[in-house]
Amino acid sequence: MTIAAAYGLLCLSAFLSATLLPGSSEAVLLGFLATGQGSPVILVMFATLGNVAGAVVNWGLGRFFEHFKYKSWFPIKAPAMARAQAWFTRWGLWSLLLSWVPVIGDPLTLVAGVLRVPFGQFVVLVTLGKVARYGLLVLAWQYWGVA
Repeated sequence: MTIAAAYGLLCLSAFLSATLLPGSSEAVLLGFLATGQGSPVILVMFATLGNVAGAVVNWGLGRFFEHFKYKSWFPIKAPAMARAQAWFTRWGLWSLLLSWVPVIGDPLTLVAGVLRVPFGQFVVLVTLGKVARYGLLVLAWQYWGVA
């Protein structure tokens, strides 16, 4: 696999992982690190880019399609939405730093759209959280050989 293909695959995996589709961008990232494919910094950059892009899709779903939340096909069910709204009510915008956390992260980004969080603030906070996650994952791998 070429380096460009590896970066593209990681970006796609991270994008899918950040939407409500199943995915494990962490496993893909660690696989590329373990096989020496790509620069760790550039791998973090592409993983973050894809993951933030997926979060933006969630924000857009919340912002523009929230009126469909009671439809069976809507990606976030009522209990997950209620948990995310509770987090958001308690912590406000800062909760977006946790958008990388499994189970609550994706609903948080959707709730941010529903609550009309300004796009610029959303992108900055989500990016900070996601780059920190991938950066710490790479550091753990480099220093301990595990993650």
